[in-house]
Amino acid sequence: MSRFLPPEWVAPYVGLPWKPHGRDRCGCDCWGLYRLVVGERTGVWLPDYAERYASPRERAEVAAIIREETANDWFTVERPQPLDGALFRSGARHESHIAVVLSPRFFLHMIGEEQSKIGRFDDPEYADT
Repeated sequence: MSRFLPPEWVAPYVGLPWKPHGRDRCGCDCWGLYRLVVGERTGVWLPDYAERYASPRERAEVAAIIREETANDWFTVERPQPLDGALFRSGARHESHIAVVLSPRFFLHMIGEEQSKIGRFDDPEYADT
């Protein structure tokens, strides 16, 4: 298996601290990280949504926002491209986590109260979510 070397632009986004409702390099939640990366890389700033949920830990609340907001504007693709969003279920029930696609096998995300990091789609923790 070959080792993944992320594009150079990814490095400044790895290791950012977790912060509830965070939307900048001082700290992010998963939507804040996705919004920051897409905004800085493309100039397209996605909605903030921070005022729409009490805490990133409120998975059902976050999942309801995702369902509402993605119903008409998002679509499933067969081959995700870099900067696409990948939605994951948190726990077994709620699609409430988003990551930045880096390649067909890897993504950048902010999970729990950890720093932002690169994950693998085939990791058992994410493979079926």
